[in-house]
Amino acid sequence: MTRSVSSGADVVVGAGHNGLVAACYLAQAGRDVVVVEQLDRPGGGSRTEETVPGYRFDLHSAAHNIINMTDIPAELDLAGAGLDYIEMDPFSIAVHEDGRRVRFYRSIEATVESIAEESPQEAQAYRRFLDKIPLVRTVMPAIRGELSLKLLPGRVAHLVRALRHQPLTTARDVMSPYDALLRRWLPSDLTRGPVAAFAAHAGVGPTVPGSAFFAFWQAAYHLFGQWHGRRGAQNLTDALVSRLHSLGGELRCSAPVARIEAGGGRVRAVVLDSGERISAASVITAMDPKTALLKLLDPPLGGDAGADLAAARRSNVVQAVVHVATDALPPMPTAATVTGTACRATSIAWTTSPAWTQSEAGRLPDPLPLYAFTPSALDDTLAPRGHHTVYLACPAAPAKVEGGWADRKEELVERCLETVDSRAPGFGDSVRGPPPGLPTTWSASSAGRSGTPCTSTSPWTSSVRSAPPGDSAAGAHPSRGSTSPVPGPTLRAGSPAHPAARLPGRCCPTSE
Repeated sequence: MTRSVSSGADVVVGAGHNGLVAACYLAQAGRDVVVVEQLDRPGGGSRTEETVPGYRFDLHSAAHNIINMTDIPAELDLAGAGLDYIEMDPFSIAVHEDGRRVRFYRSIEATVESIAEESPQEAQAYRRFLDKIPLVRTVMPAIRGELSLKLLPGRVAHLVRALRHQPLTTARDVMSPYDALLRRWLPSDLTRGPVAAFAAHAGVGPTVPGSAFFAFWQAAYHLFGQWHGRRGAQNLTDALVSRLHSLGGELRCSAPVARIEAGGGRVRAVVLDSGERISAASVITAMDPKTALLKLLDPPLGGDAGADLAAARRSNVVQAVVHVATDALPPMPTAATVTGTACRATSIAWTTSPAWTQSEAGRLPDPLPLYAFTPSALDDTLAPRGHHTVYLACPAAPAKVEGGWADRKEELVERCLETVDSRAPGFGDSVRGPPPGLPTTWSASSAGRSGTPCTSTSPWTSSVRSAPPGDSAAGAHPSRGSTSPVPGPTLRAGSPAHPAARLPGRCCPTSE
């Protein structure tokens, strides 16, 4: 069966937040838009479900930071469609084994004051580190999807300020691995560890040359803050679907794509697994570029671009998350009142560099880097009254582990719980729920076609979930896209959500 749409129609493959943002902008511009999604519901990684009965957890994205660095919510009037964000401030609290703690606020001054309570020397070092904010401001227009030449002078001005003092040192810093950068700038793990834990979310190893930017990204949290969607990540998905429908766009779930037909230098149609053929003038894919361009595209991307994409290697390092339902927040010594405030994450332990090496080799890290994320401290819609949702996250865990996740999952869960209990005595007593279940793969349970596995386990509804790779992309803007790898502006291939992305702006396409 062939379904024909008007000559100006666009087919968006993937109804994650990226695809939905792209579809909304296209529909807002007056285009005919059809979104096809393989799952039975939209949202992709931006979904919130009861992984523990009575407790709502985000399946993937939990902090929506980069989208709040853009004008997307305002331009699409997502607040009018029900979107409501809560700022998390402080956005992180680092609790050290010796009892020292540091609060990271959006305000640099408040953060420096908190660090100074433990080490005046470290406080001044952190302030000097954040003098690199102009480097982040230089790339912000690209993050926001603002690529016009009129913005070039401002970007050059930020770059000049970044290079004004000791330009060779700054250039060295930018090209450095972030582990080396942080060791040069920050005296100890009082601040070095928490910053490294955030940098690890980029999915890039701490010893990789050029990865320093992911540590400099700490400045972006001070510039723009960190944000949680009220009622979870699902709030963003629901708002985007509502806005798409109001703009006349069509969303079709349970519609997996078999292939994307191309010929004569342009995309011709999207063919579903059911055999239905959707003719279209253009196709926007919000999914893994390898899958889109090498498996679904028919014929697949060739030439140097295809060879480069095929040669891209996925790291074996992912973020592992354990969902924990509790009747209390982690009782951090001397910090009990702090953990009940608007904190995004409590850093428990960090040894990112050795953990990365061990995970690449397929071994569970020892010691285990870990942080606890407690959105229910802000949002009382996620758990029963007086109870909480706690995410225990290891930013460097193996996607494929020795012995297999079926046999190692419970070990990971127990080690996470033990690590938190060592810093927050009594935390284990607050855990509620039935015994652990057996793991399943997200790619299998959700018919996922590919993706870098992101382990997500729960002591009760444990599962190893596969989360799609990528670095950024939250929808293509019709006037701000980038060059398609297929001749003619007919196919745009963007990466889906990634832990590092934190729901970015109109950056399309991107690749691994």
